[in-house]
Amino acid sequence: MSYETSNCPVTVVEVELEDNYLTGRRALVTASSRNLGAAIATTLARKGAAVCVQYHESEHTANDLIQKLREETGLQHVAVRGDANDPQSIRQMVGEAVERLGGTVDVLVNNFGPFSMTPYAELPETEWDRIFDANAKASYVATQCLVDGMRKAGWGRIVNVSAGSVYLRNHSIYGLAKEAMVFMTEELALELGPEITVNAIAPGQIEESAADIAEFDPTFVSRAIDHTPAGRLVTRGEVSELVALLCSPAFEMVTGVTLAVDGGWRLQRF
Repeated sequence: MSYETSNCPVTVVEVELEDNYLTGRRALVTASSRNLGAAIATTLARKGAAVCVQYHESEHTANDLIQKLREETGLQHVAVRGDANDPQSIRQMVGEAVERLGGTVDVLVNNFGPFSMTPYAELPETEWDRIFDANAKASYVATQCLVDGMRKAGWGRIVNVSAGSVYLRNHSIYGLAKEAMVFMTEELALELGPEITVNAIAPGQIEESAADIAEFDPTFVSRAIDHTPAGRLVTRGEVSELVALLCSPAFEMVTGVTLAVDGGWRLQRF
């Protein structure tokens, strides 16, 4: 339907999503053999996409995942190896993913993300490089490898995985790297439209990963829950569904946005 403002007609597009709205699309999800990445890959596959799972050391786990997804969806999902700290390895990985998915990647989910909260005053330069490069630089390299193909195809979706740590100031180089993902998301949205949308998600502490953060800060999870208006932590499944939705027709006009997925945890109380 359409209506008119004071000077020009406006067309309103009504979108009804089907369960398989990514049918025919091909997706590369980095760092996806396990944890959140595996959940994202699974959700995209269930929405109809052929998925490439990227791993570094967990080849057996990655192969188990794609076999499970093949049996569930009937699509030829694949797995490729790549090292997030080696730009040449990333380029080779992306090239292999494109080839094995049939010549194109329509959806890129940049899920690289090793963690650190070593204070800056004690942070070794090698750890700075490892954390920043494997989060921000790796995502830039993977994106750069795919944008020409997306433009030629006339359609592409890039989702960057940032983190709730961007709202804190005690997660050191990790928070800085994830803040860089927010900035890069906004600039890429300007550079790559209209064919490609670029968005990000910033999950708060994820329920299934609570034990991981407890190794760094044993009180973090209980404090996070107490501070969250929703009264609980977000789950991998909830984050994965939102990643998929950002690639759906319902989000055609959303680009350059970082979506906080944290139950309100980031909001300050005074």
